[in-house]
Amino acid sequence: MRNILDKIYSPDDLKNLSVKELIFLAEQIRHLIIDTVSKTGGHLSSNLGSIELTIALHYCLHMPEDVILFDVGHQAYTHKILTGRKDRFHTLRQAGGISGFPDISESPYDFFTVGHSSTSISWGLGLACARDIIEQKNRRIAIVIGDAALANGMAFEALNHTGHLKKNLIVILNDNELSISPSIGALSTYLNRIASNPVYNKVRKDVEKLLKRVPFFGFRTIRAAKKLEKALKNLLVPGMFFEDLGFRYFGPINGHDIGALISTLKNVANSEGPVLLHLLTKKGNGYKHSENEPSRFHSAAKFEVASGSMASAKAESFTKIFSDKMLDLAEKKQNIVAITAAMPAGTGLEKFSQKYPQRFFDTGIAEEHAVGFAAGLARGGQKPFVAIYSTFLQRAYDQVIHDVCLQKLPVVFCLDRSGIVSDDGATHNGIFDLAYLRVIPNMVIMAPAYKIDFKRMLELAANLGGPCAIRYPKANAFDLTTQEGDTQLKVGQAEILRKGKDAVIFALGSMVTAVLEAAQILEKEDIYVEVINSRFVKPLDESMLREKAEEFKTIFTAEDGVLSGGFGSAVTEFLQNKFRHSPTVKMLGLADHFSKHGKRDYLLSQCGLNAQGIAESVKQYLNSIDLNTKRELLDK
Repeated sequence: MRNILDKIYSPDDLKNLSVKELIFLAEQIRHLIIDTVSKTGGHLSSNLGSIELTIALHYCLHMPEDVILFDVGHQAYTHKILTGRKDRFHTLRQAGGISGFPDISESPYDFFTVGHSSTSISWGLGLACARDIIEQKNRRIAIVIGDAALANGMAFEALNHTGHLKKNLIVILNDNELSISPSIGALSTYLNRIASNPVYNKVRKDVEKLLKRVPFFGFRTIRAAKKLEKALKNLLVPGMFFEDLGFRYFGPINGHDIGALISTLKNVANSEGPVLLHLLTKKGNGYKHSENEPSRFHSAAKFEVASGSMASAKAESFTKIFSDKMLDLAEKKQNIVAITAAMPAGTGLEKFSQKYPQRFFDTGIAEEHAVGFAAGLARGGQKPFVAIYSTFLQRAYDQVIHDVCLQKLPVVFCLDRSGIVSDDGATHNGIFDLAYLRVIPNMVIMAPAYKIDFKRMLELAANLGGPCAIRYPKANAFDLTTQEGDTQLKVGQAEILRKGKDAVIFALGSMVTAVLEAAQILEKEDIYVEVINSRFVKPLDESMLREKAEEFKTIFTAEDGVLSGGFGSAVTEFLQNKFRHSPTVKMLGLADHFSKHGKRDYLLSQCGLNAQGIAESVKQYLNSIDLNTKRELLDK
């Protein structure tokens, strides 16, 4: 079979292909995805499991007049390949290349920029209502959502509203957990073929109209027929939950059978009211290593295709330190429990779950519930450590305020992937946590700079009587020799790492290493800066700040979060309130925009937050002060 993929430049090029050719196309796309992700890293398992579905959707619909929405968006690689980005696919997740998620700035075929789960049904219903308001009746809207994302509260709220409004909408449940849907077989397939057939649905409606004309008995007959249909479906088809919500349910069907997918999609594409199409798929389909280990290949690092082996990290990451320290703390304190929202491997809690299964809780993709659940555990005398990626805790902001901090409960929020995060782009960078947590009363906020720092903070958190958050990056942790040795950490305690006379830099968390390197660069130009490991955003080390405000005319702050409302803002507010003539504060951090995708080191350099960028910012400012001082002397 010829290389069909070479001839595909847009979804329209699919229309004249046979089912056999589409099957070959799926295999060619599968090879391209595996080969590319092995070099760039990326979400492999979810994309391999949705190739046939994506081809069938583009074959049956007419984008961009019609709409396809991918929930979470980590299964959209085939969509990108089919919508004019095939020739750039090798740039996947690279700086200046295409995103690993749908991106509205990248293509008119991407209707939303997405990276968080359970948003698609709400978006789709909004689009459907907008379509009907402007009488754009021919626009068809299809939503692809996984069984894990469907468990989130936002998805349930959207399902409920969709069933109430009865809008024309196709929700495709991509189910890769076979235990959810055991009823698959010839009879189920036959029943769904009948139920999805336009002729059957037309006859069904015509009979209802006819019976409604018969007084009394007609309506009783309709009710009896619907009860019979519902009883049969309850017995044979696992979809009555969706039927009760107001959806017409079809499935389950084989999500890798392109012929069956096309036939079913054509039948339901013009159905009246909301439709839920239930597919059974296999994560990592077609590549044995991702089939056998779908979690390891969910967000894969670069790997060797033949063996599936990935390069192991040589240095110890913050996540690894957290994983090991949690075991140590749990052994010492019997009331320590761990919670995650569908990310036990990513957050480093797998070992904890294996050693302490009764004290480990995975809530699924339900961050709001995870935080509320932690509040209940804390109120019941337990000490919950909630490990969630920084960007995903945004989804549970009200619960952090209302359920935890208002109640002064001793919940520990361990915010992995804080600051700039490699590869995944705007939706995954954890750059807002300092700003959104700092405003909440009763909250203690910490950020470790190195290994011992992090371990001390976890120990401190285990003994605190109120809420606290520890933010740390997806990066390796370094060893630093400090004056304090292994002494216990006190709340609000900063430390001096390097003395200087020209200026002082209060650095936070992962910025400490870059600032120390910047100080060495500046020293070569006879500029001597003092470096403070700030550790705490709330409370600040007020004693240290007062001391340095008396000693230096210029105070710099450095953080890998947004400047608006962040650590530098906290320092500035404190100094302005406490000093009549406070020193000048120059804040180094992230500007008011969403960061794009790329490697962490590259993105930090683009923001001026690597060692060279920090050194240059400090030098330029200090030189400008010297120049102004010389001008004032000349004027006199």
